[in-house]
Amino acid sequence: MKPAFESVKSAVNSSFLVRKFSEKKFSAPYHFHPEYELTYILTGSGKRYVGNSMQDYSSGDLVLLGTNLPHCWKTEDEAMRNSISVVIHFNRDFLGTDFFEKPEMAVLLQLLDNSNYGLQFTGDNNEIKKNIISLSAEKNSFKRMISFLEILYELSCNRKFVILNKQNYYSTLSKNDKQRINEVIGYIVDNFQNSISLKEAASIANMTTHAFCKYFKRITRKTFMEAVNDYRIDFATRQLTTTNKTVSEIGFESGFNEVSNFHKKFKRKVRYSPLIYRNMFLKKMG
Repeated sequence: MKPAFESVKSAVNSSFLVRKFSEKKFSAPYHFHPEYELTYILTGSGKRYVGNSMQDYSSGDLVLLGTNLPHCWKTEDEAMRNSISVVIHFNRDFLGTDFFEKPEMAVLLQLLDNSNYGLQFTGDNNEIKKNIISLSAEKNSFKRMISFLEILYELSCNRKFVILNKQNYYSTLSKNDKQRINEVIGYIVDNFQNSISLKEAASIANMTTHAFCKYFKRITRKTFMEAVNDYRIDFATRQLTTTNKTVSEIGFESGFNEVSNFHKKFKRKVRYSPLIYRNMFLKKMG
């Protein structure tokens, strides 16, 4: 999975772009673009990556992403049917440079500002989801525009959402820094379950290892290996609560070469051993 800047194709006879995808596995790589993105997952499950956030996703996932926020939906290996999504791309000025500055648009402007951190909408969003599906099939361009504004308004009134990327260090970076750090994070996303090389990451950033370590921590406020281990622990916590695999199996699948090291790193971040964490979860669910 190669991280990349994505150039979103302009829509024909429309100021925003609506597309429906149906694939065995979602093929979009870890990427970013200057357009806002609203994604609704009709069917499919796996891992969703948004900035420094990694979470499980499943059918019904509804997410709004701000500009230049790197992301991808990675389908699980055991997928038995096609993954289907509706994706909407739009620019902040798609209806004019100052459209969202109008007093009547205050709630929508707040929604767009909040989306810079990535928003997953929870709760009962059935009406919004139906409208998104209808929008993807609508042929009349005027009705499409009105329908899309209504969807944005409905989302702006929804107070049940989760902020996905609370530390959005991407928004203040230069274009070159965004490209560089996104490629490094993409390398982590694609390899944290296997062997990760500091030298390789520095090479991707076109830096010496010493300069890269300082650069990475300045931007992310974490060391490179702390970031890698965060992805590994997040992956492990979900495996512990959603599978019957042994703790040792999960440790190795999460990218740790030694079970003892897995226990040590897991307890340092979660405050419990992997087995106690699993038992606590099962007890709460039971």
